[in-house]
This record gives sequence, C-alpha cells and structure tokens, in this order.
Amino acid sequence: MTEPDAHRRRRAHGALETRVLAALHEAGGPVTAGWVQEHLAAGLAYTTVMTVLGRLLAKKAVTRRREGRSFVWLPAADEAGLAALKMRRVLDGERDRRAVLASFITALPEGDERLLRELLEHSEDDG
Repeated sequence: MTEPDAHRRRRAHGALETRVLAALHEAGGPVTAGWVQEHLAAGLAYTTVMTVLGRLLAKKAVTRRREGRSFVWLPAADEAGLAALKMRRVLDGERDRRAVLASFITALPEGDERLLRELLEHSEDDG
C-alpha cells in the first residue's frame, strides 16, 4: 500500500468511528452492534461494525455490557467529553506538552482564549 493510500484508509477509519459514535449518541441508550449496523445503512458488514466498536472500546470512547448473549454499547461520554478525551490523547502522544499547549493557546481566537482563562480561574477557585 502506498503512503497516500494508507493515509486515506486511516482517515476513512476515523470517519467511520465518528459515524458510529454519532449513531450511539442518537440512540439515547444502550444498543447492539446490529442496531448500529442497521442505523448506519451504509452496507457495512457486521464484522466491520464490531471492529470499529472494538477500536472505540480500546480508546475508551465507548463502553459495553453483556445483555443476554450479546453486548450492548454506549458512548463513554457526551460529545464534549469525547472531544476532551481526543485532546488529552494528542497531548499524551507528544514529548513537549508545554510547547504543544503554548502553540494551541496562542492560536486560539481572542474569545476562546478569554473563555479558557475564565475556566482555569474557575477551576482554581474550586480546587
């Protein structure tokens, strides 16, 4: 597989993970992999849906519990919580957290920077 093909494939997996998470959020409660497969209506094989759910479980983006002979699946957090989890994963994968955070903060629009400062001040008051 050539490098562009590998990149395109990774992006496709990420897009599919996003769609599966969106379906789980829309469900509003625990659902089976079969429900996810039907809800996506994309002609996906059941094994593909199970692979994606397994990846999301490994990333702690979903949870599952046994009901009868199968599992039911739930998103591990709301959409804001999942975005925060992704951001923490990116930070955890970097060697120089300080540089990454500094770059992130300086690239924020003024309103977001102000909001971040308010949130940090509020968390210091609570701690």
